[in-house]
Amino acid sequence: MAVPFSDEESLRWILIAFEFFIGIALVYNSKNQPFPRPSARFGWLVILLASLVLIGQAAPKPMSIFAHFVLLSGLGGFGLVAGVYQLAQTQRDVLVAPYSGMMFCVGVAGLMVLTWDDLSKVEQWSGFLTLVVLGGGETWLIFRGLLIGKLPQAWSQAGMVALIQGRLTGRNGAIECFEKGWDADEEHLNPMAYVALHRIHLFLGQHDEAQTWKTYLDREGGESAVAHEFIRAIHDALTDLDAQAALRLPVLAEEE
Repeated sequence: MAVPFSDEESLRWILIAFEFFIGIALVYNSKNQPFPRPSARFGWLVILLASLVLIGQAAPKPMSIFAHFVLLSGLGGFGLVAGVYQLAQTQRDVLVAPYSGMMFCVGVAGLMVLTWDDLSKVEQWSGFLTLVVLGGGETWLIFRGLLIGKLPQAWSQAGMVALIQGRLTGRNGAIECFEKGWDADEEHLNPMAYVALHRIHLFLGQHDEAQTWKTYLDREGGESAVAHEFIRAIHDALTDLDAQAALRLPVLAEEE
């Protein structure tokens, strides 16, 4: 049986379910990123607001459809600005922008539909073109973020954070992060990841794995392709973890 979209109560429940879907998807997928906080926090914000709206359903006068679309437009617009900044500038998150764009598109489209009969022909054509632009922008965000989103620089940064914290193995440990911290389009990151993995495996006594990454490093130009400060930071972090195990590392030549 088809859902009666003309029924205001049914539409409210659909919008609430949509908000919960967005919030849960953000929280669930955030753990697959090197820095999960931005998407997780925004996801919990969406879930909190959706829960408040859900509780308000029991009120004598629950939130109107118009107010609900305004909420989606405002929250989606805020997340869209923050998400695009993370996606394009810091390159630490690829989830907030496309999911926020979904909310923003639904909110704006809903507001236009509700006010469509009150618009002039020019305003209706302007609204239609606006929806086309929003749809095209959202399609780009989905492809750029969800489908082909890569965060090699962020994974490399997360690897250093995990290394300093002493998390070498396991989920989102230094090894896993550095294994994802390379990219064909950002070749300067590759030798950085390889030298870090080489040193960590030597530190753990895993000489076969260390030799594999040493081979990759040599193909990229060797340690001369990596900043001396970066290698020094790796040695210092490993020495702080276990000075005895750090003796397995090669002697670091002083920078000329």
